Amino acid sequence: MSAIMLFLLAGFAEIGGGYLVWLWLREGKPTMYGIFGGICLTLYGVIATFQSFPSFGRVYAAYGGIFIVLSLLWGWWIDKKTPDMYDWIGGAICLIGVGVMLLAPRS
Repeated sequence: MSAIMLFLLAGFAEIGGGYLVWLWLREGKPTMYGIFGGICLTLYGVIATFQSFPSFGRVYAAYGGIFIVLSLLWGWWIDKKTPDMYDWIGGAICLIGVGVMLLAPRS
């Protein structure tokens, strides 16, 4: 459960930070948006290191699948862009891949 919470926290920090930088650079929001976005992106990098999995590559690969689904949800809830059926199918495939990477028995 803590692994899922860390993935979610990292995802919101990365997506939220990227979104704030986007608003600053693409939509002319004040510089503070960019500063807070940079802070959030830094927090994302720190949060990911708290995962208990021993492999950096495996953690970041699994996080990538979580990130994809969180990005779809962010776009739906924040940007009001409803994902279509293929977005949801792709997200489900990613989550299956995350499960395989993290839960497969290894020696």
